[in-house]
Amino acid sequence: MTATDPEAVADSAEAREPRDGGQNVREDPRPVWRRIDRADAARTLFTGLCAAVTAFAPAWPDRRWPAVAVVGLAVGCWPIAAEAWEDLRHRKMSMELSMLIAVVAASAIGEWVTSLVIAAFVLAAEILEDLSKDRGRDALTDLMAFLPETVRVRRGDGTQSLPLAEVRPGDVVVVAPGGRVPVDGTVAAGRSSVDQSRITGEPLPVDVSAGETVYAGSINRVGALEIRAERVGSDSSYGRIVEAIRRAQSSQAPVQRLADRFAAYLVYLALAGAAVTFAVTRDWTSTISVVVVAGACGIAAGTPLAVLAAIARVARSGAFVKDGAHLEALSQAGAIVFDKTGTLTAGAPVVSKVLPAPGTSPEDLLAVLAAAESYSEHPLGEAVVEHARSLGLPVTAPEAFEYEPGLGIRARVGGRAVAAGGSALVPDAPEAAEESREGVVTPIHVDVDGAYAGTVLLADAVRGSARQAVAALRAMGLEVSMVTGDREPTARAVAGQLGIDRVHAGLLPDEKMTVVDALRSQGRRVAMIGDGVNDAPALARADVGIAMGSGTDVARDSADVVLISSNLDDLVATVAVARRARRIVAFNFAGTVAVDLLGMMLAGIGLLTPILAALVHVGSETAFILNSARLIPGRVRRV
Repeated sequence: MTATDPEAVADSAEAREPRDGGQNVREDPRPVWRRIDRADAARTLFTGLCAAVTAFAPAWPDRRWPAVAVVGLAVGCWPIAAEAWEDLRHRKMSMELSMLIAVVAASAIGEWVTSLVIAAFVLAAEILEDLSKDRGRDALTDLMAFLPETVRVRRGDGTQSLPLAEVRPGDVVVVAPGGRVPVDGTVAAGRSSVDQSRITGEPLPVDVSAGETVYAGSINRVGALEIRAERVGSDSSYGRIVEAIRRAQSSQAPVQRLADRFAAYLVYLALAGAAVTFAVTRDWTSTISVVVVAGACGIAAGTPLAVLAAIARVARSGAFVKDGAHLEALSQAGAIVFDKTGTLTAGAPVVSKVLPAPGTSPEDLLAVLAAAESYSEHPLGEAVVEHARSLGLPVTAPEAFEYEPGLGIRARVGGRAVAAGGSALVPDAPEAAEESREGVVTPIHVDVDGAYAGTVLLADAVRGSARQAVAALRAMGLEVSMVTGDREPTARAVAGQLGIDRVHAGLLPDEKMTVVDALRSQGRRVAMIGDGVNDAPALARADVGIAMGSGTDVARDSADVVLISSNLDDLVATVAVARRARRIVAFNFAGTVAVDLLGMMLAGIGLLTPILAALVHVGSETAFILNSARLIPGRVRRV
């Protein structure tokens, strides 16, 4: 396929059509005020109108039983009574039950206006709570409802349109300019610039060409691409995010369960306070005010909203949390343990320095070594070839090639005999420095026609984001450690660059788990981050396991959090969001206790009427729900 495949371009509009990735969830495009349920709005307005009529119009047919008030309470209290009855059946104390008791008590002593106002306020608060949760769900459905409904799949010399659900690994998917990438896969043909911000959090487009990886949920900006599907549907990066968020929405974090229990305790406290108030004052009005003012709805509703919003914000930044409990565990982490290879480092060797012998230029040394290594499948040889090509050096095929395990290679390049490997294969090579500022290096000595030609040093490069991420985590107060199966000098060299003091080297997988256990035995909550099969036991044992998106499937499945981007800056952002969510929940807890205790005291001594108590109740509830809503990420402009 060429970059201007007319068949693909013609389908670009179809490729832009959003879908829910098989999850049947779509973002509601309506403005906030139009999302309010009409029945709820009508019921609330009707109850408020009945309160106004009762307050200012003559009572009919009797002041003790005004018809307007009775009808208003019947209409307004129906959903409150239904929910309170369900809670009572399950032996669960709730704010709805508490408010219903207050409404009935106010009506019993003839405070009809008060009972109607309480009912109207409770209904209005329910609408506000629903709208706030709706905004939290929007932040997630905006992420979900993105993939195309149908895709173009190459069949023989042409393409055909298929539902995304029917695409299988190995199929070649055609993505037109402006289309959304529907699968994880490798570019088979074409060149383009791809926006991966929804997956990796990286705002700048990435140039891709044949052989490079692209992720579902990315946007193809410029040229048409053919992508060989590797992971589709729920197995793709995007599908895993959707499924993880779906599980997180239905899960309940320990702090949320605590919030539910705490809300019930506050209701019991309010009822006890009301009983004491009546026993001391014999004043029904003050007693009812005590029941009305105490509200734990800010905790009961604000806590799940904070968790939901935090997970959405983390997902937007290139990571996802599999469960609300893991978000809470991450917020409490006091120590973080890093694997080295593939986590703090790139996990692949790169050329760090070229040391030619006198009379040989660096370019000539690299060109002859790359040609000799061009048939090699060893990671060191592949790194040399890739480096030479990146410099624009010619990489010709050798006339002969022989690999000697444990020693290196022998080849014939341009009629010259080339030997490349360790000092055992090239005995004339001087000792290369084993350590440098870049870390521990591996030397490849080169001999051309029996004469030493130079040495190329390779190293496992430290990730560009590692140094800054480690510094940021330490600034947050986390104790940072590194565990690795690599040897001590290598580990110390990398740790020295990153400012990590606690280093455990030469470890087997179960020994990494032992390090995690030791930290936990000291009373610390431990987060472990790794990428390989050998990290899986430690990831599972830690209070919260974090896997690199570029790591193995075993590591990702064993982890509680996955960094899709494999960018450690996203780890810092995830920890920061988790801690912010915890601070917001803690503030809501403390604020609710303070408001309720003060309100109950003022109501008990007669300084708060039932109507004022209802205003305090709804006002505090609104404030705490909106405090949690601050975590909801802003909308991303749709393409």
